[in-house]
Amino acid sequence: QVQLVESGGGSVSAGGTLRLTCVASGDTDSVNSMGWFRQVPGKERQGVAQIYRYGENPYYADSVKGRFTISQDISKSTVYLQMNSLRSDDAGVYVCAARRFTSGAWDNTKRWDYWGQGTQVNVSS
Repeated sequence: QVQLVESGGGSVSAGGTLRLTCVASGDTDSVNSMGWFRQVPGKERQGVAQIYRYGENPYYADSVKGRFTISQDISKSTVYLQMNSLRSDDAGVYVCAARRFTSGAWDNTKRWDYWGQGTQVNVSS
């Protein structure tokens, strides 16, 4: 089992920045990819970004390309999401995810094995 704990959410004005952090613990050696999803009430959980543990370029949702950057510190089992130029439609609960196998579409929630509790991001216009 893997446990995920997010932090770094908050309230910012449009155009502002936030940096989210997700720390993994437990059987982290089994994890080959970590990612961030956004949950908005009444909508399906949406993939924001994914990073492989080793190699390959990260993936981003089209709506965040050029504004968000996902990165990791493998030695700390930690993944970050740097969010710049925030917009009102970026608001939501950001949930960290981890998976053992990397087959299939990265933004398919059924492909992910572990989920955090989420951290709230509010963006005021």
